[in-house]
Amino acid sequence: MQTTSLTALLLLLSGCSNLNNNLNAPIKPKIDETLEVIDNNSLKSISDMTAIAFEWKKVDDARVIGYNFYRANMHKDGRRLKLIESVNNKYTTHFVDTELEPNTKYVYQISSKAANGIESNTTNAYITQTLPRIVPVSFVQALSDLPNRIKIIWRPHPDLRVEYYKVEKFNSTLNEWNTEKKVKGRLQSEYIDTSLDNNESFRYRVTAYTFEDVSTNPSEVVTAKTKALPIGVQNLKATSDEPKKIILGWEPSVTSDIIKYEIHRSSIKSFGFNKIKEVNNNTFAFVDQIEEDGKEYYYKVISVDKDNLKSSSKVDAVKGSSLNKPAKPTITLAQIQGSKAILNWTVSDNRAISYNVYKKTMLNFFESKTEKFTDVKDLRFEDNNIITGVEYKYSIQANDTYGLMSEKTDEASLILPKIPVKK
Repeated sequence: MQTTSLTALLLLLSGCSNLNNNLNAPIKPKIDETLEVIDNNSLKSISDMTAIAFEWKKVDDARVIGYNFYRANMHKDGRRLKLIESVNNKYTTHFVDTELEPNTKYVYQISSKAANGIESNTTNAYITQTLPRIVPVSFVQALSDLPNRIKIIWRPHPDLRVEYYKVEKFNSTLNEWNTEKKVKGRLQSEYIDTSLDNNESFRYRVTAYTFEDVSTNPSEVVTAKTKALPIGVQNLKATSDEPKKIILGWEPSVTSDIIKYEIHRSSIKSFGFNKIKEVNNNTFAFVDQIEEDGKEYYYKVISVDKDNLKSSSKVDAVKGSSLNKPAKPTITLAQIQGSKAILNWTVSDNRAISYNVYKKTMLNFFESKTEKFTDVKDLRFEDNNIITGVEYKYSIQANDTYGLMSEKTDEASLILPKIPVKK
C-alpha cells in the first residue's frame, strides 16, 4: 500500500450516483471543502488476486450521507480515476472492489458525500496491488501411440484454492486454442482425448482455475501423436488352379503387435467385401473351399493389432478362382459302320486323362434309356450293342486328374438301318 497526493491529477469521469450504481451519467463534482474527509491514516486494505477490500473510520460530519470511491488501473489508465462505487450509508466502513486484474496496481481516492450531489475533497491517493496469479500447473505430459486417442496427465496443483482445470487443444486450422474439457477437482490429474484420427499430432496445455474462477497462466505446451494403423500384409497371392478351392498366401505384416489377420472376400473387385475368416498372427495362408468350378473371387487380407486397429482396406484386391472344368472334347466322327456305331473325337484340353461316353437309347417318342461308359482312354469308341431301326444319341465328356468333368458334347444321333427283306 502506498499513499501520495493526487489533487492535481484527479480526473473524475463520473459524478455521484445512488446505491444501485447508476454511474452512467458523468457530471462535474460539486466540492464542499468544509465537508469532513475520511482520515487517510484510518484507510486500510487487504488484497486478493481479483479483489481488494477496504476499511476506514467513518466520518462524524452530520451532513455526510455516504462515500464515493474513485479508481484507476495504473497499468492501463495511469492516474485517470473514475467513480466506481457510491455508498449511500455513512455508517458503512467496508467496501470490496471486485473483478480486478491479478498482479496489478490500482490507485484509489475516496470522498465523503452529502445531499444534492455535493462531496468533500478526496483522500490522498491510495495505491495498492492485487496478488499475482497462482503458479501454473508445473508438470504436464501427453502420451503418444494410443489408438485413436491421446492421454494428458499433469501434477495436481498444490494450491488449495484450485477448483478445476481446463484442458485446451490447439486448432491449427483456426490458429487458436479451444477448450477441450473442464476437469473438476484439484486432485484430478488426467484427461483422455478420444475419437481422434490415426497417426496425427495434437498440442495441449492445462490451466488451473480457483474457486473464484481466476486462472493461472497456461502450462507448457505438450505434443503427442496418435497410433498409426498397422501395416498390411505383403505379397498376397491367390490360386486359380486348385479344384473346389482357392488358396491364399501372404507374407506377414512388419508391424510388431499384430494379433490376427482378417480375410475379406467379394465377387466384385472394387466393393462388396465381407469378412469370411480370422486367423492368428502366425498363420499366413488360408484355404477357401469353393463348391463351384471356375468360381472367381477377390480377396483382401487385413492386419489387426493388439488395440484392434486395422490396416487400411484401401488396397488392391487379389483375384483367385477355383479350377475350371476341363474343356469338352470335339466329336470328329459319328457313323454306323457295319453293325456297330463308331465315335471319334479330339482332345480340347490337355488336362483330360479319360472320357465318359453317354449312350441314350430312344425307346419311343417320349422315353429313353441312358448308359454311361467310364474311363475310356482312347479317342475312339465302338458300340456293337445296337439294334437296327433304333435311334441312339451319343455324347462325350472329358475327365481330369482331379475328377472334374467337362460339359457334355452335343449329342450325335445314329440309327442302324434295317436290312430290307428280299421277296
